[in-house]
Amino acid sequence: MFQQDLLKGKKILITGGGTGLGKSIGRRYMELGAELVICGRRAEVLEATAKEHHEATGGKVSTHICDVRDAAAIDAMMETIWKDGPLDVLVNNAAANFIARSENLSPRAVDAVFNIVLHGSVYCTLAAGKRWIAAGRKGSVLSIASTQSFTGAAFTMPSAASKAGVVAMTQSLASEWGPKGIRLVAVAPGLFPTPGAWEQLFPEGSQAQDKRLEIPLRRYGEHGELANLCSFLVSDGAGYINGELVVIDGARWMQGVGGPNLVAMQGWTDAQWEAMRAKGRQ
Repeated sequence: MFQQDLLKGKKILITGGGTGLGKSIGRRYMELGAELVICGRRAEVLEATAKEHHEATGGKVSTHICDVRDAAAIDAMMETIWKDGPLDVLVNNAAANFIARSENLSPRAVDAVFNIVLHGSVYCTLAAGKRWIAAGRKGSVLSIASTQSFTGAAFTMPSAASKAGVVAMTQSLASEWGPKGIRLVAVAPGLFPTPGAWEQLFPEGSQAQDKRLEIPLRRYGEHGELANLCSFLVSDGAGYINGELVVIDGARWMQGVGGPNLVAMQGWTDAQWEAMRAKGRQ
């Protein structure tokens, strides 16, 4: 199914595509023939990833510095991208998350997550969608959600709430824009370790046991598995999948598991939480 030209002729933008899961997905898209566009806030990271992808695949990749919290910046980026040819696919991947007791969250802390995850995804989707609609073009939007969007998650409430909003956007616009030939789908990854984010979400002392024991398959997900799913969902072969949230977590959520380990962290002292906050500020 994953022949080398599966995504040939498709121009795909991945937000937050310079690192983590977005980087892995982008690499797979280029291996399958796509023209890739990645955006983020750090030019050096984007340039390094673009160079790595091009050297590995020989494909075309371009970069844009853009803060997805800024709707005007997104619109300006889309204008620049469209001058070189319209997008075919948007992947809403940019994310933010941290562990904290919700009663101690400031409005600024909540907005730090909402503005990237929910607002950024909505801004990007509307910016691409209005251009597709104006030109009478088909398009696809894939958003990276989470199982916490439908289970909730203690100590990461802003992320869970934001991802739930992204899923609601996906379902709403799948119905509204479907007649215009625009598909929207979402993916809810389970545990796919990435440098940096993994240590932030699962700090030392927060887990009562090996997290692989929470997963019926007894292993973490491999980036290639997620990238293949994301490739299929934006391909023409998935043309009748619309408005769906596809879970890829080894059935972890079915065991009632999601987010940090409640048994360990609900018993944390104020000193432990303060140490966690201090680490996050480093």
